[in-house]
Amino acid sequence: GDDNSGRKVITFSCCRMPPSHQLNHTRLLEYLKYTLDQYVENDYTVVYFHYGLKSLNKPSLKWLQTAYKEFDRKYVSKIFVLLSMIFNSLLTISFSFPRYKKNLKALYVVHPTNFIKILWNIFKPLISHKFGKKITYLNYLSDLREHLKYDQLNIPQEVIRHDENLRGKQKGKLPSVVKVPPPRPPLPTQQFGVSLQYIKDKNKGELIPPVMKETVSYLKRKGLQVEGLFRRSASIQTIKDVQKLYNQGKSVNFDDYHDIHIPAVILKTFLRELPQPLLTFECYDHILGITSVESSLRVTRCKQIIQGLPEHNYIVLKYLICFLHMVSQESIYNRMTASSLACVFGLNLIWPLKGTASLSALVPLNLFTELLIDFYTNIFNSRTAPGE
Repeated sequence: GDDNSGRKVITFSCCRMPPSHQLNHTRLLEYLKYTLDQYVENDYTVVYFHYGLKSLNKPSLKWLQTAYKEFDRKYVSKIFVLLSMIFNSLLTISFSFPRYKKNLKALYVVHPTNFIKILWNIFKPLISHKFGKKITYLNYLSDLREHLKYDQLNIPQEVIRHDENLRGKQKGKLPSVVKVPPPRPPLPTQQFGVSLQYIKDKNKGELIPPVMKETVSYLKRKGLQVEGLFRRSASIQTIKDVQKLYNQGKSVNFDDYHDIHIPAVILKTFLRELPQPLLTFECYDHILGITSVESSLRVTRCKQIIQGLPEHNYIVLKYLICFLHMVSQESIYNRMTASSLACVFGLNLIWPLKGTASLSALVPLNLFTELLIDFYTNIFNSRTAPGE
């Protein structure tokens, strides 16, 4: 979700940590790195749910030391070390000053114990005052509503029950359920957060959504050779302003913003905010199986999966992948190979119906996307869209 300033939110729930002897700590480390890598180039917020951390699921000191070495400056090691301190009550790892620490704007520690607060006060002199101001203790989940979009968070039921128990002890009874007003119906000109069918119906049957057509066309003209295209961030407020213009049916001139990365971010945001992923929930399990297919047969398997898409999804996907293939062809200039683009777009094209993609799912999802981009001509050559 987003906080009240439009920054992306990363959550960490201790109750989801399995017993240490059952956890593959190497894979956990890779997952943490992968998750942070998607956000550290932009302003972001971390919410840490402390409830559920027990002696059985605390990472060992050896693993924390390995993790600290693995997290270079890009991954804001200070944050990770701080969480490590909370995990194990160990302060053997020193606090460093990573290059990108400024991009972490807030760290919310929910349901902190007194011991955590005591430790923090003891070691506060070792931490910069500027970083210390980013940390906020929240005793109850309701306190989060003041800072971010609470309803967007995927909060474990264990944490919710713990919060209810804490409030019950305080007031002598459980709190009443807060009624959430129903969401507003979308505008007739809405582009973000509505289905492809909705956009088609409101745009005289046009199959390619206007926001996608305009961003792709602009990037084709002016962005193909821009280094780091789709990897760089843009002003969060500007992105929200552009989204608002599109949703209101107003024209957008990207030249006015003097930043080629704005249309790139808008394109990714559009895909990510679709109610159903472009590759559809039905294809999720089929895509996960791509790694079990013999290498020489994977392109054929990709084609089979794509052929099963609804016609509208197929047409929009073909339009997008054609463009991404063009971007990859300019990788000598933009440094965005098919593999790099797959890492950026994989989770914007497909995600599970419930929850988020697991660490084990990232490899097949990105591989599938990479194959689509690399072998665009072979995969999309046997199904003709109307008007082609």
